[in-house]
Amino acid sequence: MKLALIGYGKMGKAIHEVAKQRGHEAVLIIDADNLHELTHENIKQADVAIEFTSPHTALANVLFCLQHSVPVVCGSTGWLEKLDEAKQMAQQHHTGLIVASNFSVGVNIFFEVNKRLAQLMQGHDNYDVTLREIHHTAKKDAPSGTAISLAEQVLEQLGRKEKWVNDVAAHPGDLAIISERIDPAPGTHHVKYSSAIDDIEIIHTAHNRTGFALGAVLAAEFLKNKTGFFGMKEVLNL
Repeated sequence: MKLALIGYGKMGKAIHEVAKQRGHEAVLIIDADNLHELTHENIKQADVAIEFTSPHTALANVLFCLQHSVPVVCGSTGWLEKLDEAKQMAQQHHTGLIVASNFSVGVNIFFEVNKRLAQLMQGHDNYDVTLREIHHTAKKDAPSGTAISLAEQVLEQLGRKEKWVNDVAAHPGDLAIISERIDPAPGTHHVKYSSAIDDIEIIHTAHNRTGFALGAVLAAEFLKNKTGFFGMKEVLNL
């Protein structure tokens, strides 16, 4: 498979390494130094584009690829309020789009565990719930996209929680997400239910970026020659 890698920081480099190990070729690599090379002629060489940049550039990059009928796997977070615009573009140009807050196989299994635990805790009002996420200091957004996904899953199941806040909860209806930035942590997420009697906690800890990179490449393999909008649930058949 021929890939376009848009964003070549630590994550982009990890994706490139995994892609090579799986027999794929990066026919286009775009970073801050060569943005002028993101052209119609160059992007059309790729079967799939993998986009990992920043909240400020992600939408424009995704729309550019979709306009040229190149399917996109996007792992940038912090722009998802405009996701419908990208979905419409994919539909208009009959191509595919995968957007995920986290591509790690382990994290996506963790998402399913989180949803099930929240379902079980719905009838137990004596437990309060908080989330905590730890990332490296270079991470641009807080809370992490993964933490937001976890929080939204909890909110869907627990009627006693009304909204998430990136702070200590000031009201009983607030779901607290505590964000910490500590090097060199690649990513840890805690979901903790606490009562006067005991605590129940689930934790996912990433040891390196390889799991995220593998998931992104698996998503690209899944997306090739497909049209429509998908998530990692479809990629991993969860």
